[in-house]
Amino acid sequence: MLALPGALAEESVDHPVFNGIAFSQAPEAGSGVCFGPDAAEAMSCAQDKCMAESGLGPEDCGVNLWCWPHGWVADVFMQHQEGPHWHSLICNANSRKELDLLVEAKCAADYLIECAPVRVWDMEGNEIAGQ
Repeated sequence: MLALPGALAEESVDHPVFNGIAFSQAPEAGSGVCFGPDAAEAMSCAQDKCMAESGLGPEDCGVNLWCWPHGWVADVFMQHQEGPHWHSLICNANSRKELDLLVEAKCAADYLIECAPVRVWDMEGNEIAGQ
């Protein structure tokens, strides 16, 4: 079997199914994350979770990431020096070390007063400690 980055939702010799990750965000209000092999289903799930968390509607909880296969993923909290804050996802890293280097590069912007991973998922989609 060909080894590709990402997580297997189901595995069969004939047709492996890889998971992707969908992320929906209402900046400064809430977010939603869902994994799955189908982009439309995962995006709808992520948007529903964002709306439930934020209390806002679909126009505010935009899906701003679909990454397939997802590989290693980090949810990075970022805050601008002028106050606004948001989350940015990094996906499809091949290892935790590579993911940490990508987070470090993203957080190097001089306009940020805070920047750190708050959630991390491994290649199988398991959430692990962010730091």
